[in-house]
Amino acid sequence: MTVRQLRLVVEAEDYDAAVAFFRDVLGMAEQEAYTTGDARVAILDAGRATLEIANPAQKRYIDEVEVGRDVAPQLRVAFEVDDGPAVTARLVAAGATQVAPPTVTPWRSVNSRLEAPAGLQITVFQELFDGDRPG
Repeated sequence: MTVRQLRLVVEAEDYDAAVAFFRDVLGMAEQEAYTTGDARVAILDAGRATLEIANPAQKRYIDEVEVGRDVAPQLRVAFEVDDGPAVTARLVAAGATQVAPPTVTPWRSVNSRLEAPAGLQITVFQELFDGDRPG
């Protein structure tokens, strides 16, 4: 058996605001959308998906590097983008709360942390290397 897709399902009290933020501002293309009565769902394309599992020490380390303190809930969603500072500014202008500004990490990426709609804490990251990931 092979997993063919990772789909993260998020309940959003303000559905329209959440869809607009992730689809229109962050730029995730809408693949499908369904309405049944007052039940609504939009499935947005996030590109390649991975599942990153970290132990508590690694989670605290990432928080320390990106934010300077332990802030993330158990679940945080990270989005790779081409221009981290520009995307961060666009998301903040659209209503996200910046938790930490774009920061160069020891793993050679520029990461920023935001509080986004639907109660999600997100990281926006831009890789700074070409080719294979360093050591």
